[in-house]
Amino acid sequence: MCRTKALILASLLALVVAACGGGSSGNGGQTPPPSGGGTGAQNPCSTAAADEAGLGPLGIVAGGQSAPVTNKKILVDGNPRGRALEGLWLHDAAEKQRQERSGGRADVEGAAGQTAITSPAPVAEDIGEIAVLHDTGDLVAPANQFDIARTGLRFTRNGSNGYNISKIDATFRSTLGTRLTLTDDDSAEQDLQFSFPFYGGSQRAAFVNSDGNITFGEADHASTERSVSRLLTGPARVSLFLSDLDPTAGTGKVFVNAASDQYTVTWCSVRAFDSSQTVTAQATLLPDGSVEFKYEAVSVTDAVIGLAPGQTGNFTTINLNGPNPTTGTGALGESFAAESSLDTVAIAKRFYQSHPDNYDQVLVWTDQRLIRNAFAFEVTVANEIRGIAVDIYDLSHDYGSGGRLRSLVVMDAVTKYPDDPGQKFLGENNTVSVMGQEVGHRWLAYLNFRDHTGAQSDALLGRDLAHWSFFFDSDASVMEGNKIEDLGGGQFRTSDAVKRYSRLDQYAMGLVPPTQVPPFFYVENPVSPHAREDAPQIGATFSGTRRDVLIDDVIAIQGQRSPTAAESPRVHRQAFILLVSAGRSTDAGQAAKVDNIRRAWEPFFFQATEQRMTATTTLR
Repeated sequence: MCRTKALILASLLALVVAACGGGSSGNGGQTPPPSGGGTGAQNPCSTAAADEAGLGPLGIVAGGQSAPVTNKKILVDGNPRGRALEGLWLHDAAEKQRQERSGGRADVEGAAGQTAITSPAPVAEDIGEIAVLHDTGDLVAPANQFDIARTGLRFTRNGSNGYNISKIDATFRSTLGTRLTLTDDDSAEQDLQFSFPFYGGSQRAAFVNSDGNITFGEADHASTERSVSRLLTGPARVSLFLSDLDPTAGTGKVFVNAASDQYTVTWCSVRAFDSSQTVTAQATLLPDGSVEFKYEAVSVTDAVIGLAPGQTGNFTTINLNGPNPTTGTGALGESFAAESSLDTVAIAKRFYQSHPDNYDQVLVWTDQRLIRNAFAFEVTVANEIRGIAVDIYDLSHDYGSGGRLRSLVVMDAVTKYPDDPGQKFLGENNTVSVMGQEVGHRWLAYLNFRDHTGAQSDALLGRDLAHWSFFFDSDASVMEGNKIEDLGGGQFRTSDAVKRYSRLDQYAMGLVPPTQVPPFFYVENPVSPHAREDAPQIGATFSGTRRDVLIDDVIAIQGQRSPTAAESPRVHRQAFILLVSAGRSTDAGQAAKVDNIRRAWEPFFFQATEQRMTATTTLR
């Protein structure tokens, strides 16, 4: 099945969403690789340590963040940009996988591995103001186990926007080349020795990123999810094994062999972050624009594998281990996951089968943990607001709404939250502040500004350029913000965190006009063990240069917000959903806990917006 939806995304250009069924890929025909680089029967990674001294100079300078993210494990979420497209990708892939697994029958695999029958009518019920949806095998995407170990794949250009994919011999090229001294979440730029055709363009340099991929035009070493949305909305990418990898752990090494007839990058026994699982794989770029992937021993379970032109919504989901060669256009590939995950598109569609289309935002809670790469996340499915650095687009119909829905929030398992919604448990966050961040991503935090030199700057932003910087005095914004005290003499201290929506936040939300946003500041060139991407922390001290910013500096870059505060709504309608996994019954205690959180959320949101906006969470 192929379907297209017109999109206008400012930062992603005008594009077309085409989730075209790519079917399966590869066949038993063994197409031998070109001779450049040579191949050998023994995997060269097995002797890499012994041969390393003869490989030439080591320690190529790697480009990383100004400082490492020091608290990866307490980050709340990832980059919300592109999540709506990722939802469509995962829904399309899940539908194909369900069809393949059912073999044309009605049964599919449910969340916990049970066989669920999809023929009965959808099950839904309301418990008070909580909508309860029961998964019957259609609301949770089944696990997709990595199944291409000891396999070779070849991507051959098919026009300017497509590739043919087939299986090839999996033997590695024997010359590894030079070792890169990549750290965790790091990148190194390398010159290509030839002009590499890629999606209609021509590349002469590449960034090797520690997380199992190669990008063009810019590095990619963010510390959050290695996801489909990153593949789609990031730079042009060759994604051999996009996963959270750490070359500094264990005996892992990354090598590059740049020659006139091939450019090969090899990840040798590189571990996943904070894990003993490893991946040994090799990617080769060839002068004719072909790309080869080869996999040896792989125990890392989750990864996104494929190609992408960068900043696109045009994609094809592929089964890379299918029985026949296949063709794909736009971004193409497969997302592997060892465990099942939420199908947000299916959930929204099911909800609207039994509830009216009069909600701005839907919040989903589950009875078991179903997301692993974030604590919670938000999906912006439509946006019509200008001046807040969010693209103008509308995918609400793809999510089952007639046009009202703007955002979907996944809070995940209600069991991982404290009974008291106000109890601090995740860094500086409590349950309602986590909700504040996810709900706030419908508008925040993406603003650039004009700095003191007159140049455009993103210095207010931190992780993924979608949260406030650790060094921005955001008045303890729930958007991962600190309140910073200026102690004088270039010394600063964080005094509060994640308590409210600041006046700048409220401007982006359409609650105050520019005249009601006071000046704010950030600290330039901070001397601190923290990175700007870090989660907030009360009591941190650092030094640096104070830089004051006016709302006019934001407007100079982003333009005026439209609609204005006078034209924007003051009521934000939300629906709370509890998803019950296949084979389980509704837990009354969990439903009551979600309702308790809902009741705590309404006054928190009202106070956090300085009583300028009301969250209405009733179902009718």
